[in-house]
Amino acid sequence: MSNANVALVQGLYAAFGRGDVASIIANLAPDVHWESGGRRSDFPTFGPRKGPSEVQIFFGQVAENLDFAEFTPREFCPSGDKVFVPGFYAATMRKSGKSVACEWVHVFTVRDGEVARFREFTDTAMLADAYRG
Repeated sequence: MSNANVALVQGLYAAFGRGDVASIIANLAPDVHWESGGRRSDFPTFGPRKGPSEVQIFFGQVAENLDFAEFTPREFCPSGDKVFVPGFYAATMRKSGKSVACEWVHVFTVRDGEVARFREFTDTAMLADAYRG
């Protein structure tokens, strides 16, 4: 199962790289729980979301707010029903023009071949500061 989970998650990153959000949404469980740490009042993509329609909104907010220069998953580490993905991104905040760059970790929980849960751990303070300008 771990190899299938890794292949699923790798496919999601490939879809993101192509701008193919529809493929990401198609691979989510109907009750998916999607969460990026932090408060939504500090940055629009922060906070919990439930269901594919809210995840669709999340990706719209990513596109509205960030211009990525780099978005690189570095490893895919399976453990049971989870895939841990450490990575790096560098982007420009559209609202302020400030650059951001940091390490992150994404944790995917896979159930029956679909993403049931996603959690992102990143430098929320840096992103919030750049968003505020």
